[in-house]
Amino acid sequence: MVKIVTDSTCDVPAHLVKELDISVVPVYTVFGDKSYRDKVDIDDDEFYYKLMHDSIHPTTSIPTPKDFADVYNKLAEETDEIISIHLTSKESGTYNSALLGKELVTKKCRVEVLDSLSVSLGLGLIVMYAAREAKTGKKLEQVAELVRQAVPRVHLLILVDTLKYVIRGGRLSKAHGIIGAVVKVKPMLTFKEGDLSLVGIARTKAKAVERLYEFAKSFSKVKEIAVAHTTTPDEAKVLADRVKAVFPNVPLYITRVGSSLGTHAGPGAMGVAVME
Repeated sequence: MVKIVTDSTCDVPAHLVKELDISVVPVYTVFGDKSYRDKVDIDDDEFYYKLMHDSIHPTTSIPTPKDFADVYNKLAEETDEIISIHLTSKESGTYNSALLGKELVTKKCRVEVLDSLSVSLGLGLIVMYAAREAKTGKKLEQVAELVRQAVPRVHLLILVDTLKYVIRGGRLSKAHGIIGAVVKVKPMLTFKEGDLSLVGIARTKAKAVERLYEFAKSFSKVKEIAVAHTTTPDEAKVLADRVKAVFPNVPLYITRVGSSLGTHAGPGAMGVAVME
């Protein structure tokens, strides 16, 4: 059976990672001289406390090629087909590191590395879809083609409470940050063909959340929906309940963004991912 690998930016809830037999390679979060593996060495509560109270702003570091090769070699003991799906290569070197890791595999196994052009549960929806298709017994070529077809059908809208963390992480220009700081707006972000883009602003957090709801509601054909948050579980639940009322028969997931993406999104961020 095809085995599915991803990285920890997928933000797939732990119980679904286990249920769907997904292997997750952690991204690193670095505070000063101390490095933590996302969701392994640091839990979300500890990370967000440090993010908000530490004088040192964290950075992130991609998994090494050896990190990927170790996972591939271990899985190769039970399969000869692996699909490795990762966050957008336009914003991270993780995809390229996975490609290099593929070259280090010593066991006889075919590894296909795919670019989701998305992050968080945008990536997560694609990964879960691939894992379910793999469980039906489909071969690598079939699952990989389904993933490629799914990538353009996944849409993501994110609100951040402030652009401060996005700017610090080098993901947007300081000019965007000045605009956000001066007028105290809530920026709305998305990914266009894998590139992070500022697509709008909302005057208040409530209006920004409403934009997320309207975004989800705007799709007529929906296979799955996900709501992600960094530090606002209650707000995420309220939003998810509203979206579920519109699509009562569509699977909907709620998850918390881990440290690797939380470093850039910051406290108060929320997002909605839709797979058509």
